[in-house]
Amino acid sequence: MKSWIRFRHVDGHIGFGVLENHRITEYQGDMFGDAVPGAVEPSLNLDEISLLSPCMPTKVVALWNNFYALSEKLGKAAPSHPLFLIKPPMSVIGPSEPIRRPKEYGGKIAYEGELAIVIGKRCSNVSVDQADDYIFGFSCINDVTAVELLNEDPNFAQWCRAKGFDTFSCIGPVVQREFDWRNARVVTRLDGVERQNYPLSDMIFSPAEQVSLISHDMTLMPGDVIACGTSIGVGSIKDGSTVEVMIEGIGVLSNTLQNA
Repeated sequence: MKSWIRFRHVDGHIGFGVLENHRITEYQGDMFGDAVPGAVEPSLNLDEISLLSPCMPTKVVALWNNFYALSEKLGKAAPSHPLFLIKPPMSVIGPSEPIRRPKEYGGKIAYEGELAIVIGKRCSNVSVDQADDYIFGFSCINDVTAVELLNEDPNFAQWCRAKGFDTFSCIGPVVQREFDWRNARVVTRLDGVERQNYPLSDMIFSPAEQVSLISHDMTLMPGDVIACGTSIGVGSIKDGSTVEVMIEGIGVLSNTLQNA
């Protein structure tokens, strides 16, 4: 099974390519355009590289209340349109990179294990039937939140601030092009203990519906990410704790909270 990655080689150069059978074929060009296998180095070993976030989005669109189970638990009606916030590109990190606690913030930090949609081409006002053609693939995401900032000011809910800090969008380890989301589950572990285990089939809006509806609100660009929302089991992370988000068919994304 071929998986697309971005990586930093031991010699310092940053590249991208296809991971297959524990070997990496480096590509040249644009991952979302004219990518072709490189001619210099036929393949690389995993021990020669460190994985980076598999894409560099211009924005992360993060959904809220997109699973029936969580909606029922919260006593919320299912929305008629995806409810979302925008996370900036500087919030993005890759596998094994540390989540950094914001300076001057000593409050609760929460994890949310989720499926990530990676957009493959410029996408605006597309129909649901067209939307799959604009999805490059899927990855794992940990949508991190500084919880106590959400309602710090009673006059304005600060979703973007609470979720937009540097390192608060962990993405990886790969982008999987061929992925059967309907039969997959998201499993989140905190220091090895399972905290979330939910089926993606419980989504209120399917990936195609998300892409279509959000593309009518804003233009999505190649590499942009839609975080599909989370379900039951969200919890807090202590400094030094490690969160693993695992989706069978994609892989395991692991990041540790580091005190700044």
